[in-house]
Amino acid sequence: MSVAPLEGSTPPSHALTMAETTAGREYFEKDAFARELGIELLEVGPGTSRVRLPTSSRRSNGLGTTHGAVIFALADVAFAVACNSHDQRAIGVQANIAYLAAAGDGAIEARATEISRGRKLATYDVRIVDAEERLVAAFQGTAYLR
Repeated sequence: MSVAPLEGSTPPSHALTMAETTAGREYFEKDAFARELGIELLEVGPGTSRVRLPTSSRRSNGLGTTHGAVIFALADVAFAVACNSHDQRAIGVQANIAYLAAAGDGAIEARATEISRGRKLATYDVRIVDAEERLVAAFQGTAYLR
């Protein structure tokens, strides 16, 4: 996945525009729910993002593993940042998730990638991995472009 680091060297100009980087960051900074959960923005680029969430026992289900709602919320934030990175308002209209494995100890990370973008709809793939890089869940979302 080709994404621009939030800090560090400037990527090649074909990789992203300043407006796209700024739009994705600004969207994340305004997301009160992401802040409430403690989600961290790691990277953003045109149609891409990477976010992380530390796990804790307060975020566990009855089986002692990371709650599915927490995993979904992390994926949804990655999706929202990626689809709003183009400096065009995008609103999620559909999302689904497949839970593939229990997350291990440590932080979980969601990596969003744009797979299709038309005039009015865009579709994104989000992969959620644990600290050991095991695939925990696969999320797909569609956004309406305004």
